[in-house]
Amino acid sequence: MKVADIMTRSVIVIGPSTTLRDAARLMLEHQISGLPVVDADGRAVGMLTEADLLRRGEIGTDTQEGGWRAFFADPERLANEYVHMHARSAGEVMSRQLVAVEPDTPLAEAVELMHARGFKRLPVLSGERVVGILSRADLLRVLAKLLSGPASPVSASDTAIRQSIVAQLHAQRWCPTSLLNVEVRDGRAELHGVVTSQAEREALRVLVSNTPGVREVIDQLIWVEPYTGITVDLPAEPGS
Repeated sequence: MKVADIMTRSVIVIGPSTTLRDAARLMLEHQISGLPVVDADGRAVGMLTEADLLRRGEIGTDTQEGGWRAFFADPERLANEYVHMHARSAGEVMSRQLVAVEPDTPLAEAVELMHARGFKRLPVLSGERVVGILSRADLLRVLAKLLSGPASPVSASDTAIRQSIVAQLHAQRWCPTSLLNVEVRDGRAELHGVVTSQAEREALRVLVSNTPGVREVIDQLIWVEPYTGITVDLPAEPGS
């Protein structure tokens, strides 16, 4: 999936001279966390986000370094911070180092960038022009649609289901495949063997339950503490 497949194409942009008051009102009115800033020719020159407005003199959050830190602080940096905390236009406060993606950027790559940088949204550029916005809301919208779609009936033999499960287990770095055994009967998948954490057990249940054709997951796993060898719990007795 590409960024263009899910991005919002109707983008609200502002100019460098837009007042912070108007920019803040736009964010609140449209329930968005950031606005691309474009120059008179429509070229992207920055991004104004909620994070740029957190430290402001008007609300008393324009914190300054004190003591010996202030004495040794770079005057240029302090001056830049003062402008950021007290200026009134988008162009003075915006982030100038624009981080963006292109329409054909793989969605997985864009999400990794958002996760690594803590961004809620990314402008989508074609050349220097803003052609869309990729936001967390766009991702949630697609996810909700996929999760709410009716599950297509799957007709597969128990052997095919088991082969699919085993193949997925071998593809997971967290999975102790040498300690596990899976049996499938009439679409009911039984998990036998040893796990070394509750996280492994839960991950196994999720993986198996999401395998097409599986109707039920029966957990017969034993959890053994890896450092002491103590059995933490035992599988429930049948019928209990």
